[in-house]
Amino acid sequence: MAKIYYDQDADLKELKGKTTAIVGYGIQGRGQGLNLRDSGIEVIISQRPGGKNYELALEDGFKPVDAEEAARKADIIQLLAQDHLQAEIYRKSVVPHLKPGKALLFSHGFNIHFGYIKPPKDIDVFMVAPKGPGALVRSQFLEGGGVPCLVAVHQNASGRALQLALAHAKAIGGTRAGVIETTFREETETDLFGEQSVLCGGLSELIRAGYETLVEAGYQPEMAYFECLHEVKLIVDAIFVAGISGMHRRVSDTAEYGDYTRGKRVIGREAREAMKKILQEIRSGDFAREWIEENRKGRPNFNRFKAECDSHPVEKIGAELRSMMRWIQESPKKQNRKVSKEKVKSGK
Repeated sequence: MAKIYYDQDADLKELKGKTTAIVGYGIQGRGQGLNLRDSGIEVIISQRPGGKNYELALEDGFKPVDAEEAARKADIIQLLAQDHLQAEIYRKSVVPHLKPGKALLFSHGFNIHFGYIKPPKDIDVFMVAPKGPGALVRSQFLEGGGVPCLVAVHQNASGRALQLALAHAKAIGGTRAGVIETTFREETETDLFGEQSVLCGGLSELIRAGYETLVEAGYQPEMAYFECLHEVKLIVDAIFVAGISGMHRRVSDTAEYGDYTRGKRVIGREAREAMKKILQEIRSGDFAREWIEENRKGRPNFNRFKAECDSHPVEKIGAELRSMMRWIQESPKKQNRKVSKEKVKSGK
């Protein structure tokens, strides 16, 4: 069983007198940066001028600087830029200012695990990875709660790397919910696998396949949209709250029986073999190399796939139907509320 840490296991005094630089003021950077500041931690924000994130940092009361200045002034340098940008930022702006006693902090292990960033041995390298988007990290913190986090230590030069990581997790609210100890390898490989096989790749393709099957059989696109895309939220919300078994208790017996008897016919041996192959590509580093090379070439495949996705019929009919449902455009705060049993429509 994994080791789980809570508030009593972490001490903010570990960060006393230290400055944390957050490189990248995206959704995760903003959520963690604001929480750190509210917890009394000295925070520097690095964000390139000219974009909405730079302006947002100013609105939030920060004075953004370039990555080099942030790395020079900080004791803990947290890289929250996108995966494919981190290695270049590290090489150009961070390396010249690394010295014993400093630390590198990540919220995803991609660049460390696959070797695109190779830190010197005399600094701490650790990870604090919230298991939720930055907006939720922020909203839960403000409500007195927290988002569960993962924590991992790659290098422990100071002998206090885990304590520093737990202090950071506490400062962003993670220890209120629980912080699970892991490794850079485990976090990276499971994260990529989940995205590719289930959460993004698997689910998106399953939705499109279901939609196309119904439309090709002569059913109205609107009906196919509601049954194969729109109502996914009802099921996912129920699973999120109560697990798969709990979801079964919130749907009709007909739906539950259909799950038991038909689900494995859709996600059968072929799908499971494909998942194993995807995991192999992740563990070997093949996917990481492919993604870095794709970015080096200007993202030709990424842009083509994106255009194909955007032009799929389910996107067109979905945009039309969502325009009828104004409640979908509710504020993020309302959208992030916990789902109650009553939200799951009876019979679905």
